[in-house]
Amino acid sequence: MNVVPLKFRPAGGERLIFCDDAGGFFRSNEAFLERYVEDRMTPDDRSFLKTNGHAFDKPGDLAYNAFSYRWARRLHAPADLDYVILVPTLRCNLACAYCQVSRVNENAPGHDWDAATLQAVLVWLDSLSSKTIKIEFQGGEPLLRLDVLRDVRAFARQRFDQPKFVVCTNLQAVSEAAWEFLSASDTFVSTSLDPTSELHERYRTSRHAATEQFLQNLARATKDFPDRISALPTFDPNALPEPHDVIDAYSSFGFRSIYLRPVNHQGFARKRFRTQDIGGVWNGYVRRFVMALVDYNATSEHPMEEFYFSHCLRRVVLGGHDGHVDLRNPNIVGRSYVVVDHDGSFYPTDEARMVTRLGQIDLRMGDVRTGMDRTIVDALNAESLNLFDPDCVHCPYQAFCGVDLIDDLSRYGRIDLPRHLTDFCQRHLALFDLVFELQYSDDPKVRRSIALWSGLVDIDPELTKVHQ
Repeated sequence: MNVVPLKFRPAGGERLIFCDDAGGFFRSNEAFLERYVEDRMTPDDRSFLKTNGHAFDKPGDLAYNAFSYRWARRLHAPADLDYVILVPTLRCNLACAYCQVSRVNENAPGHDWDAATLQAVLVWLDSLSSKTIKIEFQGGEPLLRLDVLRDVRAFARQRFDQPKFVVCTNLQAVSEAAWEFLSASDTFVSTSLDPTSELHERYRTSRHAATEQFLQNLARATKDFPDRISALPTFDPNALPEPHDVIDAYSSFGFRSIYLRPVNHQGFARKRFRTQDIGGVWNGYVRRFVMALVDYNATSEHPMEEFYFSHCLRRVVLGGHDGHVDLRNPNIVGRSYVVVDHDGSFYPTDEARMVTRLGQIDLRMGDVRTGMDRTIVDALNAESLNLFDPDCVHCPYQAFCGVDLIDDLSRYGRIDLPRHLTDFCQRHLALFDLVFELQYSDDPKVRRSIALWSGLVDIDPELTKVHQ
């Protein structure tokens, strides 16, 4: 019998987490580790490993092919370009303290698509091979160019099968015409609640009346289209609110998912906030927040999740869970999704346009008038997987994790820093440690939340008490 290579990591006490390259995992102890390393495993050890997909008799047999299939499903294969972020204007009616993009004043000229750029974008969209598409409008404040949003949506509805649209708006000033636009069933709204009304006022509006207007607009949106609106908070690592205050704020509007995001280091906000070395503080806060959600879910009829923790959990238990573009392996950029900026320039990601605007490195990929040039991005993509990284090859979480070269460039000006020294690695080690800790918890409250966050629905509460 052939045992596939196993990697391990301490999991508290004498327990260790063992993982293989296909994402199979189990928990055992140091005694098993010694038997495995010294090649003196017992018949029970070998039976367990084969039964659970960690061993095979010979290449080509069912167990071998099953392992190979699971391994392949862990790798992300870029599909046709079917996700586009459009930035029709950099103008904005707010000046948020943590703004990560180079927004300009609402009345500033020269920061919008002109008619020629709009036409070039429509021609480019028409050239795409995909039959489906998701178009996300960003800014600035995209509702300042409602005319462009209408034109793009009308074109996409004719060109693509069941297109979806997302408007990333601050919801500060919404005209009746804008409300009518947002009411369409194929159009979704993404806004910000940062992360309580008090902090929202401090960082975004600076005035109580303006905050009240936003809260009224948010209440209207969640009432009129509750299934088509989401809100994202941005956290100052130096002034983190109590988790229960954030949970109460979001639950009061009917939200069931909270995405914890510190101020973005990749953009201009780094000039006002400490964003470089926050790993220890941030990791501790995420843990505290997830445990607060566990307590909340134990008694609530409307359970909530922390989005990114749930995503990492599903990466562990579901092969092929690649829907979130920030955590894929390989993380090929500039292929299945791109950004078209206010001047028509192509960028591989929204973060890449921030890095470019800061002057660190030019990651533009041509523009809609002259065509796409992936020369620089393809050079980056050659390093966009973790399979051969000298740190990652020893990590048990390799099959669930990925890389973020844009973040590495932003923070360190290089992509070859030893992986364990990067913010990306340190954050994800802490997240996956917490994922496995909670997966093996015997606490009924934890098991209920883990079952819900794993994607299981209508679950029998008794099942959450059964030790796997």
